[in-house]
Amino acid sequence: MENFIFSINVTIPIFLVMVLGWCLKQANMLNSNFVTVANKFNFKVTLPFMLFRDISAVDIRAVFDLEYVLFCAVASSVCFWAIWGGAKLLLKERSLTGAFVQASFRSSAAVMGLAFIQNIYGQSAMGPLMIVGAVPLYNIYSVLVLTFEGSQEGLDKKGKIQEACVNILKNPIIIAIFLGLLVSLCRIHFPVLVDKTVQNVAQMATPLALVTLGAGFEGRKALAKIKPTLAAAFLKLVAQPALFLPAAVAMGFGREKLIAILIMLAAPTTPSCYIMAKNMGHDGTLTASVVVATTLLSAFTLTGWIFLLKGLGYI
Repeated sequence: MENFIFSINVTIPIFLVMVLGWCLKQANMLNSNFVTVANKFNFKVTLPFMLFRDISAVDIRAVFDLEYVLFCAVASSVCFWAIWGGAKLLLKERSLTGAFVQASFRSSAAVMGLAFIQNIYGQSAMGPLMIVGAVPLYNIYSVLVLTFEGSQEGLDKKGKIQEACVNILKNPIIIAIFLGLLVSLCRIHFPVLVDKTVQNVAQMATPLALVTLGAGFEGRKALAKIKPTLAAAFLKLVAQPALFLPAAVAMGFGREKLIAILIMLAAPTTPSCYIMAKNMGHDGTLTASVVVATTLLSAFTLTGWIFLLKGLGYI
């Protein structure tokens, strides 16, 4: 019951902020132009600041564990390529492929993950280390699938590869991650003035992303896409952890390492999926629907996984 109450306290407030955004849109306090501008602002400013803050604050050299980082990277990669391959074969609406793949494999590791880990184990370096192993790949793979599954006319395979490389290099989230790694590895310490500025901007990322997502949510259109939404939610919350948690246990990962891996695999889809999908011209309705569904359902699925791992003595 304690784990269930904790999961509810983490996930439901996030869900309710989305609901607030939707209500404000219905009351005409927010409009479509706000959603468009806020999405760009989140994508180019607040989310990069948040990831830079989270990664640069950790002494990577002191806590680095190559086997653990490689496991996070390999698990994320296998999930991505398997889901993309499956979507190409099974998804009937080809226009949804990019949004479906991104929403199915990409977790809210930075937004929700650290909250779970800190609540169970206190301050832990394993959360940021998991972010180092998984989040850069989340963004690189998202750019790849959204570029290759986009509707660009007149681009051959070589042209799409070139465009994907350009999109990766200029993606502000990816740039922020690598700048954060550079600052951490070089142990650069900024003046308090700079730290507080970064902190203030970073704090806007999650609430603004959630309000924007709720304001842009189109309920009737989402109901028409309920099947891919439920399929993506199943892959995100059940299939991925069922596949890789036994492998993590077999490799000897336990306690905070295992919890961080669980968050990487089974946390709800990150709101930044919606922001990136919209900014790259993909289906925002399906993405928003998956974020809402996984956020709501994860209160139950994450509780179940934690209960199982505790019962077996792994955490």
